Amino acid sequence: MGEDLRGRVKRRYAELAVSVGDGGGVSCCEDACGCGSGVASRVTDLAAGSYSARDLESLPEDAVGASLGCGNPVALTTLSPGEVVLDLGSGGGIDVLLSARRVAPGGKAYGLDMTDEMLALARRNQEDSGIVNAEFVKGEIEAIPLPDEHVDVVLSNCVINLSTDKPRAISEAFRVLKPGGRLAVSDVVFLGDRSGLPEEVLEAVELWTGCVAGALARDEYEALLRETGFVEVSVEVQNVYEPEAVEGLGAPEQRAALREIPVASAFIRATKPGGE
Repeated sequence: MGEDLRGRVKRRYAELAVSVGDGGGVSCCEDACGCGSGVASRVTDLAAGSYSARDLESLPEDAVGASLGCGNPVALTTLSPGEVVLDLGSGGGIDVLLSARRVAPGGKAYGLDMTDEMLALARRNQEDSGIVNAEFVKGEIEAIPLPDEHVDVVLSNCVINLSTDKPRAISEAFRVLKPGGRLAVSDVVFLGDRSGLPEEVLEAVELWTGCVAGALARDEYEALLRETGFVEVSVEVQNVYEPEAVEGLGAPEQRAALREIPVASAFIRATKPGGE
């Protein structure tokens, strides 16, 4: 596959940040994303309708334009004043800025991203928004640069599926959560064992969804969370994506394969034991 997954994701985010910062709008599967071999594919907006018009209007345009999510994790849990929130793979900062408003006064929202260009864009968006209780830090979700038991809520929006070490990423989220802390994630999952899908189907799905490589099956996601120590685990399927929407799935046998093991967006919730 040439460039490794982490490198492709990092390049994709960097190019998107530059494009948005230059005033361009990029959908999550155009050439600038670096999803594949330079072929722009059709794409369903995986986060369509997830954010209210009021939320979107309250944010800088570049924060909205740089969102590559598949849902709205901020809506998955109640955020209260004084809480500390961490967004894994924060991109242009949309979920961090929304969270920061909800936890004020007295709370704070962190955004973690591994891409310098995206961090620079997020910080500009924060300055434009006037929000002061947010902080964007550089790092990888498999090695979160925060202390143990530091945050009340961990959010993520279609990023954990891209991790090359998902057990480590989930373990790090567990580590930084306070006892009783919540995990609230929007992500893409396969509704079955993806190993049963032909390689050409997986490649087409990854182009269509914006480099969703290595997404877990729904049952695998639930099992990984429980094995890590989370309780109250739920993986709630939201939108099952039709195989006809995937560019390149022209053969009937390819569409049939994806109907047998479809891909979907999901809301993932879990709780770290303890607390009051």
